[in-house]
Amino acid sequence: MDHAVDMDVRTQPDQAEFDDIGTLDSPAGPSKERWYRRHPWLAGLGGIAVLVLVAGTVLWWLNARNYASTTDAQIAGYVTQMSPQVPGRVTALLFTDNEHVAAGQKLLEIDPRDYQAKLDLALAQQAGAEAQVTQTRAQLLVRQADLDQARAAVTVAQSDLTQARNDHARFEHINPRAVTKQQRDQIDAAFRSATAKLTSATQGVEGAEAQIDVAKAQAASAEAGLKQAAATVETARLQLSYTTIKAPVAGRVTHRTVNVGDVVQAGQPLFALVRDELWVDAAFKETELAGMRPGQPVTITVDAVPGVTFHGKVDSFQSGTGSQFSALPAENATGNWVKVVQRVPVKIVFDGTEYQKHFLAPGMSAEPSVKLR
Repeated sequence: MDHAVDMDVRTQPDQAEFDDIGTLDSPAGPSKERWYRRHPWLAGLGGIAVLVLVAGTVLWWLNARNYASTTDAQIAGYVTQMSPQVPGRVTALLFTDNEHVAAGQKLLEIDPRDYQAKLDLALAQQAGAEAQVTQTRAQLLVRQADLDQARAAVTVAQSDLTQARNDHARFEHINPRAVTKQQRDQIDAAFRSATAKLTSATQGVEGAEAQIDVAKAQAASAEAGLKQAAATVETARLQLSYTTIKAPVAGRVTHRTVNVGDVVQAGQPLFALVRDELWVDAAFKETELAGMRPGQPVTITVDAVPGVTFHGKVDSFQSGTGSQFSALPAENATGNWVKVVQRVPVKIVFDGTEYQKHFLAPGMSAEPSVKLR
């Protein structure tokens, strides 16, 4: 009996052993306790990571509020539509599609023969006008000589009249019996003849002066004709020069619509010339413009050039929202009105010419970020 009791006591597990067994079988209790006990530094790192994340978020927000960026932006540039100033048949194209050309480079030629013939005709007419001017100037010199001769004749006639008047006066005081009637008649005739010659010489001077005026008018007319002929020559020379189209500025030739042999008309678009100077047109919200000023630095990324950051600055603001210059601007006075945040185009220019080393073209998407402070 005592032996049975003793066996029962030894077969029942000790309470401490039971607690240890239960703790080992628990799925959460002992493992969690051992994780904190064995790796306390992991808990510290986790706390530090949380603090770093919160601090980074705060710093990012503090920094981000000093920038204004938009994806509603694109590369912009001046595009010159090249057109001929004279009609004719295209004889040569001196460029290839999308070629970069320099200012003054020849790009296209039109058949010049008709315009060369017009220039030759104008030059011949100018030579005739120059000969006419030379002739009228010579005539003016002749008329001037005639006037001088007429004035000299007046001087001679005045001398003759003076002599005749003196002779006539002497005979008036001489005793009539001392001279014959024939002598008196000769003196009277000489006096009247000298008077008539002086009158004729005076009229000759007046006629010569009138001829001078006529010669001067003819010379002026010839001079005007020469100027007109010279203007015709210059016009013909310009028309001939227009048969060669040159690049007005440096840029890239694109959008060609002409071929050799085509007959083109004045003003007809033939191709476009995109200038090297480019900028960014960014449409910022009107609520983002309060802290934006010309001259503020801008970083620019372009989808076509990944991994490259361009630098620039704010240049100017358009005096009106984009919708104001649309084909159908909004009219808020009619119908129901709903306030919509508008966008204002902002011109952003690149710093330097480094951007020209990359392929950028008007219309490409860009994303500028303006530093406001």
